[in-house]
Amino acid sequence: MGESRPGVAATLRALNGALGRPASLWVKESGARNLRHRDFLAPRAALSAAFRGGQVPPEAVSAVPSLRGPAVLPLRICRQTPAGLAVQVHRPEAFQRLLGHLPGPPAPAAGPRTGCVVLHCPALHSSPAALRPRHLRSVLLADHLAQLLRAQGVDVRLVPALSEERSWDILRQLRICWPSGSGGSAPTDAISALKAALGRCPCATACEQGPGTAEGVISKVHLKSFVEQQGLLGYDPNLDVLLVTERTLRSLAELQEAVLQCPVSDSTACPPLTSQVCCSIVHVVNCEEEFQQQQLDVLWRILDPGAHTAVQKHLVCGPVKVTNPSSPIGADQYFQLRKRQMYEASVIKYGELAQDKAWTEVIDTLTVAAIRFEMLSTAHRSQITLDLENNSISTKGTKSGAFVMYNCARLATLFSTFQRAVEQGTYPPLPPVSDLNFSCLREEGEWLLLFNYLLPFPEVLQQAAQLPSPSKGIRITANTETVCKFLIQLSMDFSSYYNRVHILGEPFPHLFDQMFARLQLLGAVRDVFHSALATLHLPPLSQI
Repeated sequence: MGESRPGVAATLRALNGALGRPASLWVKESGARNLRHRDFLAPRAALSAAFRGGQVPPEAVSAVPSLRGPAVLPLRICRQTPAGLAVQVHRPEAFQRLLGHLPGPPAPAAGPRTGCVVLHCPALHSSPAALRPRHLRSVLLADHLAQLLRAQGVDVRLVPALSEERSWDILRQLRICWPSGSGGSAPTDAISALKAALGRCPCATACEQGPGTAEGVISKVHLKSFVEQQGLLGYDPNLDVLLVTERTLRSLAELQEAVLQCPVSDSTACPPLTSQVCCSIVHVVNCEEEFQQQQLDVLWRILDPGAHTAVQKHLVCGPVKVTNPSSPIGADQYFQLRKRQMYEASVIKYGELAQDKAWTEVIDTLTVAAIRFEMLSTAHRSQITLDLENNSISTKGTKSGAFVMYNCARLATLFSTFQRAVEQGTYPPLPPVSDLNFSCLREEGEWLLLFNYLLPFPEVLQQAAQLPSPSKGIRITANTETVCKFLIQLSMDFSSYYNRVHILGEPFPHLFDQMFARLQLLGAVRDVFHSALATLHLPPLSQI
């Protein structure tokens, strides 16, 4: 099968090209009702703006079904409708081409890396005991973003290294992969170099220890004058004097060390955020500590006026509100509470089964999924509200991590049941893709799964990993909620289809064509689940 895997973007480009207009006239349909009649639409309003009277030349309309090209979906028909110009895909051929290019688990891309991103999470400079849910949000976001970037071939460095790895049980429990270091500190020569730069800095004033001097302060740096002189935009107007300590310089030295470890690469291969240096620094910080991180940002620019410090950006997480806490709740307490609630919910649903020791790992995974989706399925700049008083964790809700894991486990059960039936001689083995008859797939939900999930999945991962191009100011916005929302919607549509359609039917040869085509489709859906969950460090469950 030599053809490229079809994609949404390539098909839309071909459709726009067919009408001879540079503007984006076409949209991909996604709703079940519209997909009964069309797959792509050039809306009437867009056509009226692009063509006199909204009338597309007949020769352009007739040429659309014959469009061909790498990654372009096979098109069957193009016709004028009251809604606009509508196109339907040749669905059996689309099934054949897409299901012949099944996604595997995300792995580091082959070939040279496309730049380097240093993700700095200031929340991890404090002790594990000081970690709160608001800090956990930024750590989980950085961990997820690192996985997404690596899947796109970007070299990622995580800062700071953990100095007391054994104390960070909460990160291990949440399957957060964060590097540890010997003492968690940067080389002493790097710290010495920063001290020397501080001594030469016209914005700094040395501080001698004495009455009225804060302990550990070695210098005062006037940030505001530097920001004004450099014309820096996006910083808090209240930035003024920063009291610099040894700890401040250690944090900067560790960031410098991470930048120096970034591989030198061709600048044309760098992600947009990196500008002319193939390394960018993104501070992932909660909104309550944004001011302190801006202070560190400006100090680094003062002491190390290199190209890398000029591309610092801030990815700011919105507040995490905890409803009616009796006292401030730590991240570890939050995890233990959610784990207990998940256990209780599982006992209600599955009875004594959930009390078996074999379910310990299942409940641990469900707890991690619940917390990750609770923290990551909302846009990072928006507020999250955690209801810890009531049992808001459920195995039934359609928008939870537990619901996603449940549907992933249903697929695992389906294929293990099929494999046992093959071993027992009930069914023949699944034939090669080239031997399958995809014209048997006529159920509405089957096209929905292919067109809305299997087709755009690679582009969903690319979108989620995008860091925006440089703009005025220092804040950036990323689509870190994309994967969680995609998995939730996929779970809802898969569940609806699976509840409606009987996959493993009676072992009659005349029914095998449809069963095998459906199994091939659902095998691809399973692979998408696994690949997406891997970006969240969630292993697929084989039972629930």
